[in-house]
Parts: sequence; C-alpha cells; structure tokens
Amino acid sequence: MGMVTSSMAAKLAFFPPDPPSYRVAEEKGTRELRMMEVAEKENVDVLKLKTKRGTEIVSLYVRNPEAKLTLLYSHGNAADIGQMYDLLNELSVRLRVNLMGYDYSGYGQSTGKPTEENTYADIEAAYRCLQDTYGVKEEDIILYGQSVGSGPTLDLAYRLSRLRAVVLHSPILSGLRVMYPVKQTYWFDIYKNIDKISFVQCPVLVIHGTADDVVDCSHGMQLWELCKKKYEPLWVRGGNHCDLELYPEYIKHLKKFISAVEKLRENPRSSTDQTDKHRANADYREKSRTSTDRRDNSRKSMDHAEKVNNNAEQPESTRSDINQLNSIQMA
Repeated sequence: MGMVTSSMAAKLAFFPPDPPSYRVAEEKGTRELRMMEVAEKENVDVLKLKTKRGTEIVSLYVRNPEAKLTLLYSHGNAADIGQMYDLLNELSVRLRVNLMGYDYSGYGQSTGKPTEENTYADIEAAYRCLQDTYGVKEEDIILYGQSVGSGPTLDLAYRLSRLRAVVLHSPILSGLRVMYPVKQTYWFDIYKNIDKISFVQCPVLVIHGTADDVVDCSHGMQLWELCKKKYEPLWVRGGNHCDLELYPEYIKHLKKFISAVEKLRENPRSSTDQTDKHRANADYREKSRTSTDRRDNSRKSMDHAEKVNNNAEQPESTRSDINQLNSIQMA
C-alpha cells in the first residue's frame, strides 16, 4: 500500500525549486535567522520549526499592526517561500492580516522529503508555532491553501473546530481525481479533500479560474457544493491555474471575505455541536460569483503552478517576480 501511495504522490508531482530560491543565515550574537536573497524586513520573522515526523521546516511570520486575524498560507508544489516572499508580504498589507508562510519538507531550506504525510505534519508545526510563539488563538486563524496546498489546509481544518475561516485557491478534489475522472475515492488516493470538506466547521471561500488547464474548475465547484458553511465563491472568468492574482476581483473578493469573517462572533464551537446543523447556510452562502473583470496585465504572476495532470512528470515553470498586487485597485 505504501508503494502505491508513494507512486501516487510522485505522479501528483512535488517540484521544489532546485536550487532553492533562498538561503537562511544566523545572525551573530542574536542567533536570529534571516533569509538571504530577499529584502530584509523588520516586520518579518524567519523561523525553523521541528515537525512531529522529525523534519525541520523554514517558515516566516509577517506582522501587521492593524491585524485582527492571522492567515496561515500553504503554497503550491512548484514554489518555495523565497519566491513567495513578496506576495506574502503584500497580502499581509492588503488584507490587514498577520501571515505565516512555510515551506514543506524538502522545499527551500526545509529538511526531509515532500510527502503527503509530511505536509500534514508541516502545517501542524506552523499552526502550533502560531499558538505557542505568537499567542494566536485558533478562532483567529484563517487557513489558506493554494492548489496542492489545499490538501494540508483541509486536513488541518478537518481536525479543528474553531477556526475563523478557510480559503481554497484552485483546490483539488483529490490527487487521483486531478489525473483521472474517477467517481469514487480509492484507498491509494492522496489529499482526499472531497471526503474532508463537509466536516469543516467554519466559512469556506473557494476561488478558481474557469480556464484552469491544470486543475479543472469543476474541482473547486464541487468542493464548494460540499461545504457546510458556504461563502460566495469567486469563479474567475478566463483565469488559469497560475494567474488569478492578476485579476482585480481576486484581491477585492478576499478583502470582502476577510471583512465578513472579522465580524463573526468568537463563541467557541465544538466539532460535535449539533446546533451547527441547524444554522442556516444563508449566513455565508451567496450566489455564485463569476468575475467579469479583465486581467491586470501590468503585473506578472508570483504564483507557482502545480503540474498535477497527465503530464505531471514535467514541472510547470515558475513565474517571474512581480510588483505584488500594487496595480490592483482596492474595493
């Protein structure tokens, strides 16, 4: 069983940038870490975190003095946090959130190998760091998963009952379903998001491009239909797998969602609380929204694609650096 699952993971294709886009150095005297090859910022902490599977992952924590909530960001499979650095900083500014990003085992300067189980341990280590190091409460955390990052995101959300919200950006139903149009979940499948999404207790925003040629938009649509607490989704008309940040609606819709969940009451919830079953979905469910905004062509995308299709043996080329979201007009 393990060999088949490992083969599936290989097909799904983890493509850590080689060489990594950054190095980590320790400051003399203070022993503080800093990322090389990126602009040093006073509001960014660089950390190394031990996972329960024995690997050590690199993460960064971006502070925003105006933040009420914290975003835990799980990136795609062809990027590392050095390449995502500017985007993560800009999202923190634009959305007025604290933000933690991290590299999966085997990515960037994280040790170990990228596997499904390791990514679950990786996001858990990042989550524990938010709680133990920064004092962030579970109910003040928003999980954000992009493409393959939707796997660890939903696995953690499936196990936590008091999260503030979840964002799924070009998510997958499961690893096997990206490659083949199967109707059932097999034991050797990986990232079985389709089986976990209905157990998530918090509002879920789904964003997907209608022209996605890596993970079909039907993945996002089906996950949204299965959500217990639906929020108005964003189907980006003409958007592909790697360019959703180029559309003005992307940041506008995210801002709207963050604003909405900031206002939610922070009453503790239990995963077995039956009152949730009687709460109307109308609190979060709005009509499906399709973006009619054209792409902002003044920027190049910072996102990195997942080649999780029949040609998964070849990684998607990473996209060049951009002026992150600067030209997007805010709502």
